[in-house]
Order: sequence, then structure tokens, then C-alpha cells
Amino acid sequence: MKNVLNAPFLHKMMDTCANMYRLGWDERNGGNISLLLEEEEVAPYLTEEVLRTIPLGFDATDLKGKYFLVTGTGKYFKNVKDDPETNLGLIRIAEDGQTAELLWGYKDGGRFTSELPAHLKSHMARLKVDPNHHVIMHSHPTYTLAMNYVHVLDERELTRTLWQMCTECIVVFPDGVGVLPWMLCGTNEIGDATANKMEQYRLVVWGMHGIYGAGKDLDETFGLIETVEKAAQIYMLTAHLPRVNTIEDHQLKELAEFFKVDYRKDFLNI
Repeated sequence: MKNVLNAPFLHKMMDTCANMYRLGWDERNGGNISLLLEEEEVAPYLTEEVLRTIPLGFDATDLKGKYFLVTGTGKYFKNVKDDPETNLGLIRIAEDGQTAELLWGYKDGGRFTSELPAHLKSHMARLKVDPNHHVIMHSHPTYTLAMNYVHVLDERELTRTLWQMCTECIVVFPDGVGVLPWMLCGTNEIGDATANKMEQYRLVVWGMHGIYGAGKDLDETFGLIETVEKAAQIYMLTAHLPRVNTIEDHQLKELAEFFKVDYRKDFLNI
């Protein structure tokens, strides 16, 4: 059996957490990631031993038997790279759909992020849209969060503003950005609401809290959030100044059609 500490998926998760902390997206224990892994990816590194079981607090029957690498509750992203076995856990959803079987990690007796309901419910939603979507990522990017306080939290208006900030935006997230009002985090209710938005969007803003992203791998999902954050930064640096130039709606349409992406046509004034 190979040492899980040498697993490529583990090192990619460690590097991603380090980058998110370095960029200031995940202060203290803010933010969380769940990575869906195929059985053949994890099989060389694990026995069938279940270290302990942890109640999920909701029904995840649709994901039974699936493996997830998940950041731990109360754990600091800055510590993941130095001590992955304490700060991360590899779980399998048990046959009852109500329990997580811990196969590796959380060695200090910890457990998965309190946001796991939002993660697993979002995984269920995204897998129905695209079976290759294996990552749910939540963070608190500075400018994206700041923009929540000065821009109307309307999906069409927020998306359109972000698209206008960088030429690449409509190409990177042509499906736009979903928006939820402020809700109590760590609950099944916000998990259900996020999953509902994930049926349409790969990006969901939690009002006055942060953002959720979904994608096929850690790089793609990181890149989605990174692009929104750059656009939000440009907006926050220019919002108080007279607007002299902008990317017009007909130019956004031209971009989307040139790059052959399926964009939200109803989000443009054309």
C-alpha cells in the first residue's frame, strides 16, 4: 500500500489551500474545499479500515460509496501544507447515506467542515449537470466580498457588471453568477439554497459572506473564483470614479460568440 502523504490529489489540495491563504481568500479557518475522488485514485493508498464514523446530519444517499477529500472544521488553511493529516480528511459516504466513514485524516479527533451540507448538496446538483464536476470550493475573496456592500445583489446586474470589468469574464463564466441573500451558514437550509443555485450556476455568491465555485478540478474551480475576484477588484478600484470607457453589451456578445460559449443572453441589453 502506498503512503497517502505521497498521493498527487493530496499534494494538489495542499498547494491549493496554500495559494488561497496566500491570496487572503481564507483567513483563519474561513473557507473550505471538498474534492470528489474516484475509487481507483484512492484505492492504492487505503485499506478498508474505517477509523470512525461521523454523522452527516442530512441525507446524502445519492453520493453513497463516493470518496471525498475535505478540509476540516476550525482548521486554518495556512496549516494544511505542514500538517495535512490533521487539517484534511478522506471520507466515504456510507451505505445509509447518513454517515461519513473516515478513512484517513482528522487525526486530532476533528471532523469535516461545518459547511459540508452545502458542499455535498452542491456536488449532487452539479453532478446532474456535468458528471465531471468534482470540486466545490468556498472562500472569502476580499474584493468580491467588498463588492457585496456597494453593488446590488441581483444575479443579472452583478453578472453583467463583472463581465464588463475584464474581457475574459464572459468567456470564463458565461453562465453568470448566482446570488443568495445573507443566510445563517453551516445549516441544511443554506445548503439546499446553494444546491438550487448550482443547478444553473458554477458560481454562487453568499451575500456578505463569500463565494462558492464548482468545477471539474481544483485548478478550474480556483480559476473561476480568481477571475471573479479580479473583476471585483477592478470594480472596487474604479466604482467611485467617472466611467469613461466600458465593454459594451454588443462587444460581450461578440466575445461569447467568437469563443463559442453558451452565455446568459438574457443578462445583456440586446
